[in-house]
Amino acid sequence: MGNGAKAQQKRERNAAKAGATAKSQNKTNQAALNIVCQTCRQAFLLTTRAPALEEHAQNKHAKTIAECFPTFGK
Repeated sequence: MGNGAKAQQKRERNAAKAGATAKSQNKTNQAALNIVCQTCRQAFLLTTRAPALEEHAQNKHAKTIAECFPTFGK
């Protein structure tokens, strides 16, 4: 067994170890999308603040924040 084989084994071991511990960021991001515009169904992160939502409602739909996001703040 030469040095090349040992190096390949180490790469495979490290890749397997990294794959087992890595969490999917996509799943985390999807779970955080809890605010949904009722007009266009665009999802916003749970941490989005009222000014950004109000800007979306005004600019995209010419509506109020209460019309586009009736459950926001409840």
